[in-house]
Amino acid sequence: MKVRELGEFGLIELVAGIVGKPSRSDLLIGIGDDTAAWRPSGAVQLATTDTLIQDVHFSLETATWGELGWKALAINVSDIAAMGGIPAYALVSLGLPPDTEVDGIAGLYRGMMEVAVEYGTDICGGNMSSAPVVMINITVIGEASGGLLMRSGAVSGDQIAVTGYLGQAAAGCRMLKSGLEFEAAISAFLREAHLRPRPRVAEGRLLVQHGVRAAIDLSDGLLSDLGHICKASRVAARVWLQRLPVHPLVKAAFGEEALELAVSGGEDYELLFTAKEEAIDLLKRVMPSPVTVIGDIVAGEPGRITLCDNQGKPVEYGRRGWDHFRPPV
Repeated sequence: MKVRELGEFGLIELVAGIVGKPSRSDLLIGIGDDTAAWRPSGAVQLATTDTLIQDVHFSLETATWGELGWKALAINVSDIAAMGGIPAYALVSLGLPPDTEVDGIAGLYRGMMEVAVEYGTDICGGNMSSAPVVMINITVIGEASGGLLMRSGAVSGDQIAVTGYLGQAAAGCRMLKSGLEFEAAISAFLREAHLRPRPRVAEGRLLVQHGVRAAIDLSDGLLSDLGHICKASRVAARVWLQRLPVHPLVKAAFGEEALELAVSGGEDYELLFTAKEEAIDLLKRVMPSPVTVIGDIVAGEPGRITLCDNQGKPVEYGRRGWDHFRPPV
């Protein structure tokens, strides 16, 4: 059945059935009224939004509707994690071609609900409209207590660290776009990395609890996102290329290119943060994901990042990361 055959209100009814009853007791009104309504706690309220547009940010030729639903909500939850917060509510607005299959939209919401259930988030409203291509806009509301992670909190003398591994999402994107073939285990790993990122909510909370004040999630690439921290904090940075954590399966698939993917690939949604050595040593013991020190914050021109080889010599890299209005050629 096509969306135009079911109609807007039939589609809303279908979606409401998939979303189900709210899990949070402070949600007063969910899907079905003019607005959602909830009674906020005394914590700091956080809000983020992101838009995915067909054939700009995703292709239905390389992603299933379920994978698209997962990623669309997960990348917003990641923004909440990057502030040291906990996600609470999500509003989902869709632009859909009338010939879109209803089963596809059901799959989209099932993918979103996987994330919502895992991270304690209620989908409580949104909007639907006709559009020439699929457009997904999601707003997530969260809350934070005990402090916030901000881009402006880095100081000279801090170490720079990241959770997890770098470059695997970009590797998965390249595999899918170029139709590359690898061993089954490698292909599955890279597909998962690109289409089902895992927001580091627990890690963000631990950073706050251990006094970290500077962090960002890696969406646009290491150099680009580290540059945001350095500019906001009015500091410079030095990064040691050989310290970047690259997963063995990415190295097996892409060889020497794996390091370039780690430097500028983006969409890993790991947390990059800065803190004193003692704090990072402690965090390495309590974090649920690996923590790797990749460099340090130094005094210098705000935003300047120096990449160094094993001998400490500067290395030039052309591509710095993703820019929506200056995509790579």
